[in-house]
Amino acid sequence: MQISYLFIPMNSSKKIKTALISVFHKDGLDKILKLLSNNGVTFLSTGGTQSFITSLGYECASVENLTGYPSILGGRVKTLHPKVFGGILNRRDNATDKEEIAKFEIPEIDLIIVDLYPFEETVASGASSADIIEKIDIGGISLIRAAAKNFNDVIIVASKAQYQPLYDCLEENGNCSTTIEQRRWFAKEAFAVSSAYDSAIFSYFDQEQPSALRIAVSQAKQMRYGENPHQKGTFYGDFESMFEQIHGKEISYNNLLDIDAAVNLIADFNETTFAILKHNNACGLASRSTVVEAWKAALEGDPVSAYGGVLITNKEIDECAATEINKIFFEVVIAPSYSAQALEILEQKKNRIILIQKSNKVNPTQVRTILNGVLKQDRDLHIEKPEELKQVTTNAINPEQIEDLLFANKIVKHSKSNAIVLAKNKQLIASGIGQTSRVDALRQAIEKAHSFKFDLNGAVMASDAYFPFGDCVEIAHNAGVNAVIQPGGSVRDNESIDYCNANDMAMVFTGIRHFKH
Repeated sequence: MQISYLFIPMNSSKKIKTALISVFHKDGLDKILKLLSNNGVTFLSTGGTQSFITSLGYECASVENLTGYPSILGGRVKTLHPKVFGGILNRRDNATDKEEIAKFEIPEIDLIIVDLYPFEETVASGASSADIIEKIDIGGISLIRAAAKNFNDVIIVASKAQYQPLYDCLEENGNCSTTIEQRRWFAKEAFAVSSAYDSAIFSYFDQEQPSALRIAVSQAKQMRYGENPHQKGTFYGDFESMFEQIHGKEISYNNLLDIDAAVNLIADFNETTFAILKHNNACGLASRSTVVEAWKAALEGDPVSAYGGVLITNKEIDECAATEINKIFFEVVIAPSYSAQALEILEQKKNRIILIQKSNKVNPTQVRTILNGVLKQDRDLHIEKPEELKQVTTNAINPEQIEDLLFANKIVKHSKSNAIVLAKNKQLIASGIGQTSRVDALRQAIEKAHSFKFDLNGAVMASDAYFPFGDCVEIAHNAGVNAVIQPGGSVRDNESIDYCNANDMAMVFTGIRHFKH
């Protein structure tokens, strides 16, 4: 927890005298209870939490005894009562408030520890609508908002993630007291919990006809800077749930962009594959029987651009592969695991970022800010299968070509539009990316392939969108390409088909465009 202590008013310290505790997650609560009890704090609670507190040997009054009402409506109403909320919301320095709580015999409550029904988990479990609705918390969310609003006098702990920060504060301050800065920090964290909770509920009800966008991500990490040093940057998300960083410097904003591109690309490949990325695009990629062979073939695709790149594979990196990889400079390497010998080699460079990918579960939607608003779309997760390919030429594709065509199509799907990919024997030969015309993208790819002495005879070509004219297949044919995969859909598709038929080229349509901007 990071709290500013630049200015602490003399009267900002408040001693906790009474705590209301009602939680599902009890791990780590015992040491807090012990600390509070040792400092004479009185406990209030309900149901299972009260039983837990008394089982540890502490006295604990029931909320029912305070309010004079039992839990009713199947547990829907427990704490919603003036004697509870008056105790939380009364302003200690307000004379009228003090008179009223004295008149109605309302005790001051200084600490609230509460968590919320697991709404998102219930939705994710596939539960019935009735069960989901019952997991919309009412009392808990009300306690959180009340205590957070009155942070001047009350401290709120709204999730188990704040158990340790609370304990640290109380132990450091002594006498179970808190400062205004600490209470304001906990209030901020509490409103983060409540806003995320409400966002999840809204999103559940708003599924059919989206009317507004609500996004809540609980974790934030400040970057050294954004895309460039003069820009600020922050990552919101749980990076550690997907990766374990076992070596290297702090990950940058641009590193994260490349890591995201790499993870999404490699997820489309099942056989042993190695990819090298620069600026979110693959500059080298190959599938082979071993990791070291896949690495060597990937590097051949563009050994110049590989310098300073991000590397990723879907199999363990062993000593042999690490020895070869270590011969070049790169920023990041990602793999599901590494042998001990491989790590000894790769860790020789102190700044080299080494990541273990623990999960490939990425958000199924994409969001980006534009103009004065936000665009949201489904992530492009479609992977073409052999049975989906539509043969449109008289010259049929053979099994080897099918493998290469699908291989190339996976790469072009993850390349900036306009994009063309040339591949051969499950190796990326060259790509033309981010061009304003498809012809320029193709010429860029051909020129690059020739610069690295690749023979394009027998190569295949993939395009992320249809060819508006027949010029691309003609240029590709003259370079040695003999098979093409593209979405199709142009009003002039026949120009490309006719050229292929006249020159013994094979072409298939997928019917799926893969623009990436």
